[in-house]
Amino acid sequence: MKRRPSRELLDDDAGTPSEIAESIIDLHNINRRFGGISTSLQMLEEIANQSGKKELSLLDVGAGNGDLPATLQAQLQNRGVRLNLTLLDRVYSHLGSVASGIVGDALNLPFSDNSFDVVTCNLFLHHLTPAEVVNFGQEALRCSRIAVAINDLIRSPLHLAFVYAGLPLFHSRITRHDAPASVRQAYTPAEIRDLLSQTKAEQVDISKHYLYRMGIVAWKRAKLRQD
Repeated sequence: MKRRPSRELLDDDAGTPSEIAESIIDLHNINRRFGGISTSLQMLEEIANQSGKKELSLLDVGAGNGDLPATLQAQLQNRGVRLNLTLLDRVYSHLGSVASGIVGDALNLPFSDNSFDVVTCNLFLHHLTPAEVVNFGQEALRCSRIAVAINDLIRSPLHLAFVYAGLPLFHSRITRHDAPASVRQAYTPAEIRDLLSQTKAEQVDISKHYLYRMGIVAWKRAKLRQD
């Protein structure tokens, strides 16, 4: 199945405020029911274990209203790991009333080197071209001290069939348009590994998760870390 890039309606806020709000609720439900939360939770626990840290500063890119990182923060707190969150999105209105929200460009992150322990993103990478994936990987690694954790979809014909079968579950017409478009322009694990091998990552670990999710941890080279 060949990758087919396309614009998604939510990217351009192409809908009424109520349709956009319903689409954000759909995204929350997708993450909760179909592997989004569990995939990110597993990656962050692995990063905490490998680094030996019980407190991590985290930048979430393309964060929207911060619902997912806030959920992860609460669940990890119960497991003895504290997350200090900073959220970044390209549009201020996406951030809502989040106090730690910053408007910025994911391909030119407005932070100095080694500003955060971890840089994460969820359902963001498939919006980028291959060249932009490499660019984002480099920027995220530059701003991180330990690793970059990416949670995204896996492109496959069967995944696309599942999405079409599940369209009646979505509340918003935006989601009904964007969900198939997301699968069509998602990457495969092999493609992501090839792209991130062009960055300064010391090692790239890719794991497959429930319902065609993949978790990608790009570890920062030891000599570039700051303890």
